Amino acid sequence: MPSETTGLRNVRTSLSAKTLVVTAVLIVAGFCAICASVLLEMRRGDEALARQTGANLATTINADIGRNLELYDLSLRAVVDGMQMPEIDNMSKAIRQLVLFDRAATAKHFGSIEVFDAAGNLTVDSATLDIQPRNVAGEEYFAVQRDNPDAGLFISKPMVHRGAYAVVLSRRISGSDGSFRGAVVGSIRFSYFHNLFDRLTLGPDDSLTVIRRDGVAIMRTPFDLDVIGRNLSNGPIVSRALVEDKGFFVGSGSIDPVERLYVWQDNRLPLITIVGRSLKDIYGRWEQEAIKICLLLAALASLVAIVTVFLVREMNRRAAAEEKLALLAVTDGLTGLKNRRYFDSAMEREWQRSLRQRTPLALLMIDADHFKAYNDLHGHQAGDQVLVAIATCIAASARRAGDCGARYGGEEFAMLLPGMTAEDAERFAERIRLDVQALPSKGDAITVSIGVASVIPTANLSTADFIGAADIVLYEAKAMGRNRTCIADLSAKLHLVA
Repeated sequence: MPSETTGLRNVRTSLSAKTLVVTAVLIVAGFCAICASVLLEMRRGDEALARQTGANLATTINADIGRNLELYDLSLRAVVDGMQMPEIDNMSKAIRQLVLFDRAATAKHFGSIEVFDAAGNLTVDSATLDIQPRNVAGEEYFAVQRDNPDAGLFISKPMVHRGAYAVVLSRRISGSDGSFRGAVVGSIRFSYFHNLFDRLTLGPDDSLTVIRRDGVAIMRTPFDLDVIGRNLSNGPIVSRALVEDKGFFVGSGSIDPVERLYVWQDNRLPLITIVGRSLKDIYGRWEQEAIKICLLLAALASLVAIVTVFLVREMNRRAAAEEKLALLAVTDGLTGLKNRRYFDSAMEREWQRSLRQRTPLALLMIDADHFKAYNDLHGHQAGDQVLVAIATCIAASARRAGDCGARYGGEEFAMLLPGMTAEDAERFAERIRLDVQALPSKGDAITVSIGVASVIPTANLSTADFIGAADIVLYEAKAMGRNRTCIADLSAKLHLVA
């Protein structure tokens, strides 16, 4: 059947188009997945590199600060040990200076070392032999040593000390009985931290923060005097740095809203360094590459979409052209009915189906009456118009999917009616005959003669026998005066259904 062939072709075309579209989508999705994986790996690599760089920087700064603290603390310890010698009080001021203070105490960025007695009065100054009276009993760095025998090395908040902004360090002087005999005090000027940080190359949004173990900020860059000396232990970064030996944190701190990757490496020194790398700087190059790749993917996806649409359109056009050619191959060019080749194929197909299902199959053989005379009288063009008019009546009568009207040859037509008995086929033929008779004409009425046969196919019958039976009764109708329908009565020989 033409509709079945066309439907099968449409299904195949639809499947091919869908396969093409799905393939294109999968290709684009595959490229997107690969690029996304590469981009994520690049991002993780940039973050890992930033963490490693930050950890190395924190370790380097910790080492530098720790080394200077250790050197200065050794000088403080030496003074403590010297002040505990019994004979120290009997020495002259000049000799005492040589015994108590080494050259480290005069290094750049280090303040002078001072000794205070139990009452907080200045007794020795490494910078001068001419002592000016001064009392520091109310200062934190002195009170801590006085009140806590186990204070060890104390590092103060940043403060103004002897005319310079500095961090003050102190150690306790204890008597042989453990009593408090005073404190040794020194300082590291802030110029040391500025000089240390100025040697580093940092981004405009990067930060470096040095804190005590109680969370007090000793130094920070970008430098902000309001932050220096402030307790930051309640912030999300410092609170973790105080309890974790090493780690990292991504986000904004309590000082400013800049998103950073914060890294710290705690090597158990008195001060902790926290390095903050701006996420904008870390992912800046990655974001540029991601934008480029996304633009390339968008261009690729657009190209694939355009090519896919073009190919699908061409496939549909090709399918439509093939369908049209297939239709032309089975269609009579003049009448629009199916041609003889298609009719023979349909006859064989329906014959086999009826044979399997034991159902009747009816056939009408239709011939235009006096067509040659009409053609000679009115011309070939008028004759063609008559054939078209008859074909229109036949096509209009075919209302079921299996009904097949065809031009059998010349002025002869055929109508195949699956599942129809002889009585039904006769009524069907009469409707066609009366419709043709009612057609307008230039002279005598246009009429047709029709031969009807209906059979339940058996193994000992052939389609040639079936068609021959219908053809025989067609010519009987013509012999009986034309414009009539005759039914083949060959039941004894062909088992025709009455």
